[in-house]
Amino acid sequence: MNVPFRVLIACSIAVLIAGCAKGDQAATDSAAAAAAMAAAPAPPPPPAMFSLADAAGQWQVRAVPESGTDTTPTNDVMTATADTTGWMITFADGQKVPMQVMVSGDSLIAKSGTFKSQRRKNVKVMTESSMRMHDGMIMGTTIAHYTNAGADSVLRLRTEGKKMP
Repeated sequence: MNVPFRVLIACSIAVLIAGCAKGDQAATDSAAAAAAMAAAPAPPPPPAMFSLADAAGQWQVRAVPESGTDTTPTNDVMTATADTTGWMITFADGQKVPMQVMVSGDSLIAKSGTFKSQRRKNVKVMTESSMRMHDGMIMGTTIAHYTNAGADSVLRLRTEGKKMP
């Protein structure tokens, strides 16, 4: 097959122009993407790790059910130490409940053993809490697991604490 030289040159020029046009568009797209990234605000810094040393001391803690008609708070004093040992909740009736704690990023995870409920008469309960420091307060959620309570065996509470002087 004998292709005229002019046709071959015309096709080559068309391919060259198409290739250059794509390169120009890619450069334009890259420049637009870089400008958009430069204009985007920087993401906020990650929250600070929860500090057991900062939490050490006594806290006046208040836990209120997140839903339902009973909005009566449960109050206690939480004693915190600079390590994971010796954490304790003390209720107004004098009952002391040891807690196991651990830090997970910006959160304190606390778990109690089973103890006499302050909210439900003649019922035992164990609690699990996740809390964070915010504006000098400790805030989070506590889940109370009641023993032998049937369908009403779990209560979710909003927990807040202020450090005592």
